[in-house]
Amino acid sequence: MPGDRIESIKSLFTAKSAKVETNKGEQYYQKLYAQCRARLDKLKSMAPVGSNIKIKEVIEEEGVNRRDFLKWASATTAMLMLPASFTPLVAEAATLMNRVPVIWIELQDCAGNSEALLRSDGPKIDEILLDIISLEFHETLMAPSGHQAEKQLEDAVKTFKGKYILFVEGSVPMGIDGHFGTIGAKAETFIEHLTKLANDAAAVVAVGSCATFGGVPAAAPNPTDAKGVMEVVQGKPIVNIPACPANPSNMVGVLLHYVLTGQLPELDSLLRPKFAFGYRIHDNCERRAHFDAGEFVEEWGDEGAKNNFCLYKMGCKGPMTFNNCSIIRYNEGVNWPVGVGRGCIGCSEPDFWDKYAYERPMANANIKAPTGGVEKSVDEFGLGLLTAAGIGIGIHAAASAIAGKKDNQGEA
Repeated sequence: MPGDRIESIKSLFTAKSAKVETNKGEQYYQKLYAQCRARLDKLKSMAPVGSNIKIKEVIEEEGVNRRDFLKWASATTAMLMLPASFTPLVAEAATLMNRVPVIWIELQDCAGNSEALLRSDGPKIDEILLDIISLEFHETLMAPSGHQAEKQLEDAVKTFKGKYILFVEGSVPMGIDGHFGTIGAKAETFIEHLTKLANDAAAVVAVGSCATFGGVPAAAPNPTDAKGVMEVVQGKPIVNIPACPANPSNMVGVLLHYVLTGQLPELDSLLRPKFAFGYRIHDNCERRAHFDAGEFVEEWGDEGAKNNFCLYKMGCKGPMTFNNCSIIRYNEGVNWPVGVGRGCIGCSEPDFWDKYAYERPMANANIKAPTGGVEKSVDEFGLGLLTAAGIGIGIHAAASAIAGKKDNQGEA
C-alpha cells in the first residue's frame, strides 16, 4: 500500500482519535478522566440500543464474582495504557457496551477470529460481547439466513446509520471485478458489501491478518487479488487489529476505548492501536534471557528445545513483530506460540506469509527487519547481523558472551 494512502487514512483520525502522549502528567489525566466521566454519564442517560441484559446478571450466571470482574477491569485498564485510577471507569464502560451497535461481516476468511472471540476469556468476554453489546448482525452466529438475514442487516443499517461500528473479518478479493466472493441471496460481491456498509458506519475495525493486510489469501501468487480493508474503504476511520487470529482482548480493548472516550485509540503507521501493537514480541518474550546469553534451539528436540532456549535460529520472528501476544497471551492467558515451543511467524505484520512464515532466521532471508534495533549495546550490533543476508546469529551470540565476560571481569 503506498505511503500517501496510509497518510491519507491516518489523517482521518486527527480530529477523532484520542491523543496518547508519551509524557502524560497529572493534569492530562485529570482532563481525560473528566472527559470519560462525562462520556459515561451521557451513555447512561441513553436507552440500550439492543440487549437489555445487564453485565451483573451475566457474570453472576457464569459464576464470576465481583472481585474477578474488577481484576479483569484492572488488567484491561493497564492494557489500554491508562492509570489504575481509571479502573472503575473501565468497569463501568463494560456495563454500557450495549449502547454501541456493532455489525460484523465476514469476507474471504476462515472465521478464525469469530472462533477466537467465542472462546475468549475473563470474565466471559464472549458473553459480554454477544449478550451485552448490541451485536446487530453476525452471519456466522445468527439464526436467519438468505432474504431474512439480508432484511435484518438492512434494518440495522437504517436504524443505526452513522452510529454503528463495522467489524470486518477476511480479505477483499478484487479479481474478476470482485466475483471471487459474493454473499447473500442477491449475490452481492464482497467489494460492494463492504463499501456499502462502511459508508454508513461510524468507524471500521478490520479484524485479523486477512482483513488488515490481505493475510494468507494475499500470499503469492495471490490468485484472487486479495486486499486488506484499508486498501478498499475510502473516507472512513479504520482500525486494524491484525494477527491470525486476532486476540479477543484487543477487539474488546478497541470497543471499550470507544465506549469510554467516544474516540478511537491512537494508531501506529499501519493503523494498529498502539496499546496492543506498541510492543515487539521480542521485548517481552519469556525466552529473551536466552537470546541475550546466546543460547538457542539448534534443531527440534535438542537440549536447547528441552530447556526453552531462544527460538530465533528456528525461525522465530519475534524481533521484528509488533504485538502484545507475549503479554496477554491466548486461551485465558495460559499460553502463546513461543510458550509452547513454536517460534513467532509475524502474523501481525504485512505480507507475513511470504516474508516471515518459514523456519529459518531473518539473517538467512535477505529481508530487512522493520525495526530500529533489538536492544542497545551488544544487541544493537546484533541487529545488523540478524538482518544481513547470509550472516547467522552465532556472531551475535559470541559478542553477547564476550560482553558478559567483560562485565564479569570488570566486577571482579
